[in-house]
Amino acid sequence: MVKEAQDYRRMKLKIVGVDEVGRGALCGPVVASCAYLKEKISFLKDSKQLTPKKREFLYSKIKKVSIYSFGIVSQTTIDKLNIFWATQLAFLRAIRNFFKKSKFNKEETLFIIDGPFFKYKKYNHLCLVSADRRIKEVQSASILAKVYRDRLMLKYDKEFPGWNFSKHKGYATKEHYLSLKERGPSPIHRLSFNLGL
Repeated sequence: MVKEAQDYRRMKLKIVGVDEVGRGALCGPVVASCAYLKEKISFLKDSKQLTPKKREFLYSKIKKVSIYSFGIVSQTTIDKLNIFWATQLAFLRAIRNFFKKSKFNKEETLFIIDGPFFKYKKYNHLCLVSADRRIKEVQSASILAKVYRDRLMLKYDKEFPGWNFSKHKGYATKEHYLSLKERGPSPIHRLSFNLGL
C-alpha cells in the first residue's frame, strides 16, 4: 500500500492526506481534515497513538508548515444520512475547502484517504486502510482533525454540562452511558445511534 503511494510521489503529484475523527462517537460532529506538508515534520504518528499534549504541540506545528482544511458534518446531518454517508460528506467538504485554500490544480493533486472507501470519483484519490499509521500527510490530517474536534467537544462541555464531554469527547465509555441513563440525550447526541436508552 505504501509502495503504491510512493509511486505517486515519483510522478510528482502533490500528496494530500485525508482523515476523519468522530465516526464512532455517540454525539457531536464527524470532522475530516486535509493536509499538504510544505516541510518535513518529525515525530508524526496516528493521532490515537499520541498523548493530548503531543497532539496539541504537533497541531500547532503542522498548521505552520502545511496547507490544511476541515470538513465538518453535524450530528443532525449524521442522523439524516447515516454515519457512512456523513463521513463521505465530511471528506468531500474537506477536499473542496482544501482547493479553495490551496489553489492547486485537480490534475496535479492526489488525496490519500485513510480507509477503504471514497465515493466521489471526480478527485484523484487513493484509499488505504491504516494509512494514518504509515503516511505522514495522513498522520498530519489525523492530528488536525482530532485536536479540532476535541476542542469543539470542550466547548460543548461548557454549553451542555452534565455529560462530561470534556473527558470522553463523546465516545462510548461506561461513564457516558451512565450519564445518558441519568439525563437522557443532549441536543448534540446522535439519536440514530444506540445510546443505551
